[in-house]
Amino acid sequence: MVKILHLSDIHMGSGFSHGRINPETGVNTRLEDFTLALRRCVDSAIAQKVDLVLFGGDAFPDATPPPYIQQAFAGEFCRLVAAHIPTVLLVGNHDQHAQGGGGASLCIYRTLGVPGFIVGDTLTTHRIDTQGGPVQIVTIPWLTRSTLLTKPETQGLSMGEVGELLLDRLRVVLEGEIRKLDKKIPTVLLAHLMTDTARYGAEKFLAVGKGFTVPMAILARDCFDYIALGHVHKYQQVNESPLAIYPGSIERVDFSEEKEDKGYILLELEKGKAIAKFCPLPARVFKTLEIDLTDAAKPLQALLAAIAKENITDKVIRLVYKLRADQVEEIDNLELGEILAQAHSYTIQTQLVSQLSRPRLPELGVDSSLSPMTALQAYLNNREDLEMLTADILEAAQGLLNQDPHGDKAIVAPEDDDEGVVLEEESAKQLRLL
Repeated sequence: MVKILHLSDIHMGSGFSHGRINPETGVNTRLEDFTLALRRCVDSAIAQKVDLVLFGGDAFPDATPPPYIQQAFAGEFCRLVAAHIPTVLLVGNHDQHAQGGGGASLCIYRTLGVPGFIVGDTLTTHRIDTQGGPVQIVTIPWLTRSTLLTKPETQGLSMGEVGELLLDRLRVVLEGEIRKLDKKIPTVLLAHLMTDTARYGAEKFLAVGKGFTVPMAILARDCFDYIALGHVHKYQQVNESPLAIYPGSIERVDFSEEKEDKGYILLELEKGKAIAKFCPLPARVFKTLEIDLTDAAKPLQALLAAIAKENITDKVIRLVYKLRADQVEEIDNLELGEILAQAHSYTIQTQLVSQLSRPRLPELGVDSSLSPMTALQAYLNNREDLEMLTADILEAAQGLLNQDPHGDKAIVAPEDDDEGVVLEEESAKQLRLL
């Protein structure tokens, strides 16, 4: 039996806007978070004495990470070399230069000849002799037009047509690899792509260029004992037989992953059988606080009290509070910043609520059938700013209705009427002149 650790989507160097500079190290705290998450994965691989590590792609946010970020990444993976644990590094969309036309950031490990490191930047099969026995790994890196097609083949085609052509070519190339497999050896398909059975996470917004969805029917072949996937940041099992899993990213990238668990997969593999276990990681907590102050007599005190009820220590906080325009000057940003300082980092979003957007008056509900004067009276009763003009408006309205032979006609306040009152068209026009 072969023991495998499957992780993906490290994105080392992401999310710096949600961190701060550590004065002791001079490094952004979010880089420290991602490095710590990767260190825990490597620690587990060594402690569990796994036979193989599979990385599903997207090592960095882009293909040209700064040297100190590359060093943080390499420093952890080189520990696997020292532990004699072979590793397959698959190329994801963020690892490619110029959408696949200029190599990949991970190819440096192949160029340097790092012992036990295999870079999966082409669709091919790798036979690896591990401590637990031999295993076959079929790698499918992030597919682009230049991966399987030539420029003349795609000239003049729409994106949809190019996608169909890519899928057709993928079927052919994958079938060629399958025919070369040793049927007696456990086989894993390691792919960085979006399947039609998966649910999107943050990668929907992080993806470089336009990818395409691969039907699970193309991948779910009897020859594969496990399908190790990368690209989707949310942990999920997307197929049962053969078992296909996205382990998700190992650390939260932004607030789109606020409620997602982060971790990696420990796998026990033998021919015809795969047992997988999701191992959660203690990722940095992202938390959104939504507070409505529009009805608060003392908005600042209400805001501070609402924040005080939450445990924000060492968390990445997004504060979203609603208030009226006349309440803005009552918010003391200095005092607000002091209470939020205990968070790891924070952002503040203020939402102004228009005083013209009033909730529907119960008296004017869709089930109420009212005369124009009754509806107008109910409306004016809820408009304190028109109190001085109420009598004049009612008198003018009554005068207009007296001239209208249909003035006693009952009305129903429509659901989308912001003012909560409907008058005859001509009467309404004249009332606007008052």
